[in-house]
Amino acid sequence: MLISLQETPAIRLHPDDDVAVALMPLPPGRKIAAGGLSVRAAAAIPAGHKVALREVAAGQPVRRYGQVIGFATDTIAAGAHVHSHNLAVGSMTMEYEFGTDVRPIPGIPDGERRSFMGYRRPSGRAGTRNALAIVGTVNCSAHTVRRIAARARAELLPRFPNVSDIIAVAHKSGCATRAGSPELELLQRTLAGFARHPNVAAAVFVGLGCEVNQWDALLATQAERLGPLDVPPYLGIQETGGVAETVEAGLRAVERLLPYANQFTREPLPVSELCLALQCGGSDGFSGITANPALGHAVDLLVAHGGTAVLSETPEVYGAEHLLTRRAVRREVGEKLVRQIRWWEEYTAREGFEIDNNPAPGNKAGGAGPPTLPGVPSAYSR
Repeated sequence: MLISLQETPAIRLHPDDDVAVALMPLPPGRKIAAGGLSVRAAAAIPAGHKVALREVAAGQPVRRYGQVIGFATDTIAAGAHVHSHNLAVGSMTMEYEFGTDVRPIPGIPDGERRSFMGYRRPSGRAGTRNALAIVGTVNCSAHTVRRIAARARAELLPRFPNVSDIIAVAHKSGCATRAGSPELELLQRTLAGFARHPNVAAAVFVGLGCEVNQWDALLATQAERLGPLDVPPYLGIQETGGVAETVEAGLRAVERLLPYANQFTREPLPVSELCLALQCGGSDGFSGITANPALGHAVDLLVAHGGTAVLSETPEVYGAEHLLTRRAVRREVGEKLVRQIRWWEEYTAREGFEIDNNPAPGNKAGGAGPPTLPGVPSAYSR
């Protein structure tokens, strides 16, 4: 459906909404007719930003998408610009329902499902790339893994046409934490996941030697994830003789692994093998109108073919999690999401922060937040 911006300069997304979204920059005095309400802009409204369609008293909720997106910090007059200067996070109680809005997606018969050209791993999983990973166990080895990867790409990769890339996995953790802590366990689990990612044919681990994240402990805690066979090679900078020696040793380790990785070639694989990770980035006031619904439709198509999608950054759904619990396929799935939300509340309170979906300056400039979908649920019904 085509929309004339001259006739429809702003859009009301739900009959209960107190605001419309400006589809173009609106000058003061511009008439706005949206969803049966008509106002004139009281100030300049940038594209993607919200304009009040009716007065909202101080302390009252403001709705967009038919959902509470925040509370008025002062009386908001009809036609006013609604943004961070008059909208804030506030306390509210949510009633959670579980599984009341489940929407099954009809599956596509096996004979009609799509395929993609991917790499089949010995574990049975399928990858879209065929890379080697140089994984640092600690921030102290970040420079070294980057040097190994850079030289291997330049000196070795051209000889192995079936290998997509040689990547460095560097990070800023691995020490100055407690052995056996949840933070260290999360790091070890993540690093092992990189090494056994279906896009990775083989991996080399590089550490300093004295860090808390000891290689033996990583192996012990991640044995199931790493697999019982073909333990990835490990290089310790201190034991190897310094950074320069470790870079050379790393090149030799990569050279030994490349022939194995080069054996993998692309083959037709069913789309049901794909797992799509969803990640936010560069959001603005139009994301919830255009990009997010489009991506949701793409996920529905993938699921219909038997594939999987993962929604990351659970704080991003804060204040809207009640919509997801209604679509939980089982009650325990919905309650698991609520427990995660409770954890985020406790975490931010402990650290002196406020859950407001972390809108960056660019997000705010584009009309997203703050907040995007806030609300501080304090209880839920079982």
